[in-house]
Amino acid sequence: MMNRIFSIVVFVGVPVVALGAFLNWSDLIMFALSCITIIGLSGFIGRATESLAIVSGPRIGGLLNATFGNAVELIISIFTLKAGLIGIVLASLTGSVLGNLLLVLGLSFFAGGLKFKKQNFSLHDSRYNSGLLIFAVVVAFVVPEVFSMTMDPATTFHLSISVSIILIAIYLSGLFFKLVTHRGVFASGDEAVEEEEIPEWTKGKSMLVLLLSTVAVAFVSERLVHTFETLGEQFGWTELFIGVIIVAIVGNAAEHVSAITMAMKNRMNVSVEIAVGSTLQVAMFVAPALVLISIFMPEQMPLVFTIPELVAMVTAALLVISLSNDGESNWFEGLILFAAYIIMGIGFFLL
Repeated sequence: MMNRIFSIVVFVGVPVVALGAFLNWSDLIMFALSCITIIGLSGFIGRATESLAIVSGPRIGGLLNATFGNAVELIISIFTLKAGLIGIVLASLTGSVLGNLLLVLGLSFFAGGLKFKKQNFSLHDSRYNSGLLIFAVVVAFVVPEVFSMTMDPATTFHLSISVSIILIAIYLSGLFFKLVTHRGVFASGDEAVEEEEIPEWTKGKSMLVLLLSTVAVAFVSERLVHTFETLGEQFGWTELFIGVIIVAIVGNAAEHVSAITMAMKNRMNVSVEIAVGSTLQVAMFVAPALVLISIFMPEQMPLVFTIPELVAMVTAALLVISLSNDGESNWFEGLILFAAYIIMGIGFFLL
């Protein structure tokens, strides 16, 4: 049923957005149409990556899902960066970290926990992810903020470039470590489950859908970015709230759907890999990539967040580490994560 709805949304939404852009429809109408269409496209991306996950195994499948899910957000962020809305870009990165760690993982734990009393996932993956979360969120995000307090903008940006290059290098090294040199250590218990399932689409069709969906997302995202200023004026929303809540939820819709679906199938290794893996990819690849891309933009973006953003991300990372380090999950732990997301969402709304 949901797949049919997503198909209707995509095949109707993309032409209607193009028509609206041509006829200069109001920004509020274009915002609603663009958001709905991107969510529909994210559903297509989720279905394609789920098919690839069955063929490739949970680790590669989770990585693909996180990568193409974050491709949506990266595209939106590039157009937002081009428009000079740096505050919204940084806020959307914050929202992506919070959304994946608290909302997506929380709802996955909750939905899966309602169906299964206790669910297990790889302890090796959990400990590996915990170390990277501390490095990416606590070290790499907090350090530039502290040092930049006594720096001028140019020096701060130079620091951001250095940190960004190191983050990307460590992220790529981590993938090589996990998928090549220590592949056996991270072998997943879900793989037996994967072999019993038949993918919805073939590998070729899945890759084609991913390609076309990504191109469509790029087109619709450009229309979406042009509506942000009007949206803030009409509803009194700050750039921080638009980025942390609105852009992050729309940009990460693919992970939201896929991770929860996997959890309800008791494929927690894939679910956790999507949620936490996506967070690490945002923190260690997407964010630093945007810093480097901004070198060629009219206005450069330093890797410096506001204090509320930093506190929220560090708190979310520590909470997830505390709840997931035993390799087990249940519905109550999911509820705790979701409640933390709601509390932070209220805080950002009232700022």
